[in-house]
Formats: sequence, structure tokens, C-alpha cells
Amino acid sequence: MFYLSETLTGVSVVAGPGSSDLANNIATRLGAPLNVAALRIFSDGESNIKLGKAGKNCIIVQSTHPPADTHLMQLLMMAKKCTDDGAQHICAVIPYLCYARQDRAFLEGEVVSIDLMAKLFETVGVKHIITVDIHSQLALSYFTSIQNVSSVPLLAEYASKMNLHDPIAVSPDEGGANRAKEFARYLDIDVLALKKYRHRVTGEVTVDEKLDMDISKRDAIVIDDIISSGGSVIKAAEVLQKKGIGRIFAMCAHALLIREAAQKIKSAGIQEIISTNSVPGEYSKVDLSSEIASALKSRY
Repeated sequence: MFYLSETLTGVSVVAGPGSSDLANNIATRLGAPLNVAALRIFSDGESNIKLGKAGKNCIIVQSTHPPADTHLMQLLMMAKKCTDDGAQHICAVIPYLCYARQDRAFLEGEVVSIDLMAKLFETVGVKHIITVDIHSQLALSYFTSIQNVSSVPLLAEYASKMNLHDPIAVSPDEGGANRAKEFARYLDIDVLALKKYRHRVTGEVTVDEKLDMDISKRDAIVIDDIISSGGSVIKAAEVLQKKGIGRIFAMCAHALLIREAAQKIKSAGIQEIISTNSVPGEYSKVDLSSEIASALKSRY
């Protein structure tokens, strides 16, 4: 943890169109000047980016949430501009890193997209990347220099102020069990990892309703890294409600909430959706700037 008086010298923060508020918060914490990218979208959907002259050390803040390809291209443009201006070190802060789930060829002929992304960043001069709660640890291996920051401490801090009744942390599947356990440790509460199964032929997802603890009338926080369609959270809520749970809250690092996902989640009986500001929007209630600024401070 550091204070605003401990400012960085020779560093400027570039605010990308996908993360303008977060970039402003990071710049404030670092005491660094803010270089705001001006964006114009042409009628054919192409982006036009204009930046003030970059300094020696550039920190570009741009999440690549949907539309992912558009935000990714804007990030590459900003990095190229910093390189052209003679920046010696470019750090890209990408809180939500798209294509992290495409970390291997699942079927013959598929492109390993995260590998391509790593090469693109290197080509435009990005020396280091900071991301938040990357979905795949394997994805990290494609980058020469990358740091994965956890949002769990900040989410837990927010939850500690929520006036919960005998709360329990719930992972919607066993794959996220470690995240839920970490979250539960911060709050000193119980943790439950649901068992999810997918039918090999139909693809239908079911959740085992046999639980190893009594959860009746307790408040539940279903915690995940990404909420996209909301399917996993909704399935978890259905099982919890059958077991007499009290209130249910959904927490995540990245609330993509594609199409009508938010409404479907609320209709499933979930009280509130709480996410970080890796994806700006109505549910971005937890500011990542303190953790990201700390990570940046250690590098400059």
C-alpha cells in the first residue's frame, strides 16, 4: 500500500476508451499525468485514436471487454503511438484480458488466440502486462512479462460491509474452489464448492444437489471470475434455493453480462450483482485502482 504523496516520476497514464474511469483513478493514486485517448468511430465501425505525445514510460489502461476485438485494436493503436513517440517502456494494464479462454487448440485446426495476442503486444512495443484474475493460468505462459493481480481481497473487503447473515462463500463449480476458499479466508466464513456436470452428448449442465453442510437461512455469496451469460450463477442459485438458503449475492471480477444476462440473474432470485470496474457499468462497484497501482509501483 502506498500513498498519493509517493508519486512516480517520468511516467504517464494513457486512458483508453474502454477504461477511462479506472485509468483516472490509477493516475490519481500514482500522482502521474493522464493522457486521455480521443476516440472517433467511423460509420463502418473502424476506430480512430488520437493521443497527446507520449512520455518515456507509458502505462496504457484499456480493458478488452466486449466488443473485445474493437477494444483490443484500440489498445494496439495506443501502444503503437507510444512506441512511435519514443517511449522506452510501455506497460499495458488490461484488467479483463480477452481470449484468455482460448489458450489451446481444443479441436483440430483451431487458432490459439491468446498466443496471437501475446505476439501482437510484443510487436507494438508492449514490454509488460498487468491483468486481473485471468481465467486461464496456461494463458499466462504465452507472455514474456505478465502479472496477474487478484481482485479477491477487494471483493472480500466490499462483502465485509454488506451486513450479511451467517454468510457462506459458494463456488458455482469445483474449478473455482480455490478462489472461493481464498475469499472465505479473508472473511473467516464457510465455503462450499458445487459440483457441476456437463453431458457429453447434449451439453446440458446439471449441478449435484447433495451438499455437505446445512445452508438454510444463511446468506450466500456466489463468487466467480467471469459472469458472462449468467448460466453458472443461475444453476447455483437454483440448488441453493432448494436447500433453503437465505439471500443470494453474485460477485465476480469481470461482469460481462452478455445480452439479457443481468435480468435473468435477478429473475433467478439473486439479490445483487457485484463486480469490479474491470468492465465499466451498473454493477462495477469495486474499484481495482488500489491493487493495480500497487503492482505498478513495484515496477517503477
